[in-house]
Amino acid sequence: MCLANGGFPSDWALSWKVAGSSRSGDTSVFGPQKDGLYSWSSTLTLPLQEWNQGHAVTCEAKQGSQTVTEILKKSDCS
Repeated sequence: MCLANGGFPSDWALSWKVAGSSRSGDTSVFGPQKDGLYSWSSTLTLPLQEWNQGHAVTCEAKQGSQTVTEILKKSDCS
């Protein structure tokens, strides 16, 4: 799951890559919160066989010209 907080509906775009290939996740928008801003979550589901291959799974959160990338690896999960 990938999360982004604080913005307006058109501010954030969440995307996924597995081993460098783009994937589609299920994205939801929540809000507005008390401060008038929104939150986003995106969930990517992989087949167990693909997850066991140990490929890096990357979530990219883009807001305007800024991109934040988080890399998830099976070896990092318990």
